[in-house]
Order: sequence, then structure tokens, then C-alpha cells
Amino acid sequence: MTDLVASARARFTELFGHAPEGVWSAPGRVNLIGEHTDYNDGFVFPFAIDRRTVGALALRDDRRIRVTSSFADEVLETSIADLGPGAAAGWQNYPLGVAWALGQLGADLEAVPGFDLYLDSAVPVGAGLSSSAAIESAVAIALNDVWRLDLDLKTLVKAGHIAENEVVGAPTGILDQSASLLGRADSGIFIDCRTLETDVIPLGFDEAGLEVLVMDTKVHHEHATGGYAARRASCEAGAKTLGVESLREVTVADLPRAREVLDGETFRRVRHVVTENQRVLDTVRTLREQGPRAIGDLMDASHRSLRDDFEVSVPQLDLAVEISQNYGAIGARMTGGGFGGSAIALVPHELVSQVEASVDAAFAEHGYAQPDLFAVVPSAGAHRNE
Repeated sequence: MTDLVASARARFTELFGHAPEGVWSAPGRVNLIGEHTDYNDGFVFPFAIDRRTVGALALRDDRRIRVTSSFADEVLETSIADLGPGAAAGWQNYPLGVAWALGQLGADLEAVPGFDLYLDSAVPVGAGLSSSAAIESAVAIALNDVWRLDLDLKTLVKAGHIAENEVVGAPTGILDQSASLLGRADSGIFIDCRTLETDVIPLGFDEAGLEVLVMDTKVHHEHATGGYAARRASCEAGAKTLGVESLREVTVADLPRAREVLDGETFRRVRHVVTENQRVLDTVRTLREQGPRAIGDLMDASHRSLRDDFEVSVPQLDLAVEISQNYGAIGARMTGGGFGGSAIALVPHELVSQVEASVDAAFAEHGYAQPDLFAVVPSAGAHRNE
């Protein structure tokens, strides 16, 4: 992490001809359990990971904004007056969207100065680890500092969420930004997406002799298009038919009635959300009462539900989950919105090499691209580094 901060500072100075005022960073996230429940006002349980995005930033003495990154050659130039939906295309929508969203949440965009920004990241793009929220959160916490907004972290979560929904155009919930901004070391963040209440839950993976292995399938996804929006629309249609404001109000006991009034596909979508909400609650309770070695069956059940009821898995994710389960994982599931990205496996320390070798071999046998396999550690959320 020190190297990433130092290189961002150096590259900023090289590109803009002056030193940054500071460097801020925010992590990607792994969602331990609770997928596609956030935009249904449900429960989620992510944790921040030890792969981060860094932003080097300095204020200007005018209203101009200049933004660039390690993953783009060009420097985008715009002004505060031009911020908003449609102001940019591509990855620049994430940082610029956050600047505009802060104005929707109380920042006086008529009074604040412009800024220069350089971004670099160790969070894999398209892997389902929320590289986008890491960008949004790093920029949110940086602008909160330099613009002296004094907004709390939950308001910064809202800024990232507004940017994602209204500027980027991805119909996601608050899960990713919450994990990135509120994360704590060795802990998960249990989030009630209706009330926005959070609770820090100790995970104790290392103490229990476990590692979280990320298996990036290299199948990239894009939430702003395609199946993600269709799944959200299906959930909303199911709630409307059931006469509830959101699927949060539907319990497992209500599913027999839901089966009678919903078409088959919509019922499966609803069943996933309802049972996934219960699995989140059961996971938090099990961690508290029995520890992390007891949550594997809940992870496995979550993957089956995402594969069969919500239909957001892909063959590569299914293979990674199956092979890791067969070769020593306590539990495994896809993580993130699906249609590609990563799966995670909870693996005893001594079996990690065996699981990695087995997954690699299985992907080669099936003719799939070689996956990227690496362990992650539950880590702290967004903060200023220097």
C-alpha cells in the first residue's frame, strides 16, 4: 500500500506540475453473503478488503477540474459548473459523479474550488470486488476533506450511491459504498438497507485458521447494462404484485402464497431475495454463537440460490465454487452482482494451495481463461493516507 501511495503522489506531480495536497484511499469489498438484497431494502454483510484505490488530489484556484488515472492516457478537463449526468463518459463518471452528488447532499458547488485528481488502483476491474465503489469512496472522502464539508461517512455512502445510480446509470444499492467507507479490520459490516443502520461483526477468520480465497474468473461484467437491471425490475414487479413496498416485507413463511400469485420466473427471483435475507441474519447469528467455521452451509446455499433462482451465475463461477468445495473449502459462493466476476471460498490455511491448484487445473481442463486466485483480509475502510 505504501508503494501505491508513493507512486500516486509521484505520478500526480509529474502530470500536473505540482504536488498533491494529500493522498486518500478506499478499499474494494467482498460480500460475504447477501446478494441482490440491498436494492430490495434487505440485509447485506460485506467486508472491506486489503486491495485499495488511491486518489492524489489538490485544489485549484479556479473552477476547473482535471482528472486522470493509471488506467487512462488522457486527462479529462471540465468545470464544476458542467458536473452532472451526461457530463462525461466512461470511468470518469465515477469521480465526477461523486463531486456532483456531494452538491446534491449539501455542498455548495457555487462556492467550492476546482481540483486536480490522479487515481491508481490495486482493486481488479470487472472482478465483482467493486472497483467502482473504491473510486467513489476515495474521491468522496478526499473532497469531504479538502472542501471542508464535514459530512459523516453515511452521507458519503449516499454520495457514492447517487453517483452510481444517477450519473453512471447502474441501478445498484448501497452495499458497495457502505463496505468501502465503513469497513473495519477483521470485521464485516452488517447493513440494514432500509434503515441504513450498521453493525460491526467480528469475523475471526485468521484466529479460526481460515482464509478467504478470491477466485476471479476473468469473465467481466457491466452492471449499467444487461441482466442486473432486469433482475431489479423483476423484484420490483414481484413486490408490486404482492402488495408490498419492497421484498424486505416478505418472509420465508410468505413464499407459498407468493408462488400462487407470481409467474414462475418472478417467483424464483423473489424466493432468492427472501431466503437470502434470512441467510444473512443466520450468518450473523452463527458467527456470534459458533464462529466462522460454522457458516459454510449458508454460503453454499447462497450460491445455489443465485445460480438457480436468480440466475446470475455463469459456468466459470459454478466451476470455481464446485472445485473449491470438493478440495477443502468450508463454504463457497459467487460474490458481487454476477454475470461474471469472482467467487469466494472460505478455506483452512493448510488447504489453500490445494484448492488453488485444483481450480487452476479445472479451468484449464474446461478451456477457460486462467483465473486469478488470491487471498483477501478484512480491512479498514476509506481514509487519508498522507
